[in-house]
Amino acid sequence: MDIRHLQYVLEVARCKSFTKAADALHISQPTISKMIRNLENELSIEVFSRNGKQVELTDSGQVIAMHAAHILHSFDNLTSELNDLTQLKRGRIRIGLPPMVGARFFPKIMSEFRKMYPGIDMEMVEDGAKTTEAAVESGRLDVGAVLLPTKDDVFHSFPIVSEQLKAVIHPSHPLADRDSIALSELAEETFISFREDFALHDRIIAACQEAGFQPRVQYESSQWDFISEMVAAGLGIAMLPETICAKLDTERVRTVSLADPVIPWQLAMIWRKEGYLSFAAREWIRFTRGILEAT
Repeated sequence: MDIRHLQYVLEVARCKSFTKAADALHISQPTISKMIRNLENELSIEVFSRNGKQVELTDSGQVIAMHAAHILHSFDNLTSELNDLTQLKRGRIRIGLPPMVGARFFPKIMSEFRKMYPGIDMEMVEDGAKTTEAAVESGRLDVGAVLLPTKDDVFHSFPIVSEQLKAVIHPSHPLADRDSIALSELAEETFISFREDFALHDRIIAACQEAGFQPRVQYESSQWDFISEMVAAGLGIAMLPETICAKLDTERVRTVSLADPVIPWQLAMIWRKEGYLSFAAREWIRFTRGILEAT
């Protein structure tokens, strides 16, 4: 039994004629008769009683017709919903964004995407890159913005931004007016850092260790603006991406380029190589990639 059997049963029952039902369905009368006969043979029942040219549902046929109406209605709903998904009239995307990258790059992109696809719901989760990467890998998020490098064997990706970190220092600090400083010159400083679930936390510590010292991290936060405020209050120094440094009040903090070594800040949008990716998520990737690569 398949959907066509049920469609044919209902149409013959409505028309009370195989010939009229065949005309309504735009198929031949022998075809519809054969399909009904095959159904009767498969179920070992009679679906219609035939009295001359008039046909009526048997009691078994009435049961089939009753359920067929519900099944075909559900099938039509299923087809409509699938069409809505494939044509991007509806859907859902779960996006992970670190606090630093979200404010600069994505509000406008999300606004444009929403205008084009108003029926697609966007769930945004703001968290550190390490947490975001783990959530994408586990399937809890569809896509996410993370710090490179990432797991090339697990994720597809495209670049979002490539910048460097700068030191953020109180204006009264002896190094505040320098054009650049070596990382080793900060060995005795108190550091204000992102929390451990942020990839930058590990990146900065590793760079300091390579420069010959273990940084003294006194304060941690998940918010770059709070970190800059702590620097402005004289609680220590921090390292922030160029994008964020451009937003800071130069009367309250100074930003100085780092050299020897330079600490890169490269972000990418990732999604899993394995596993299902919704039509909405695929379109978000295509749409976002197009905008970012054009800027």
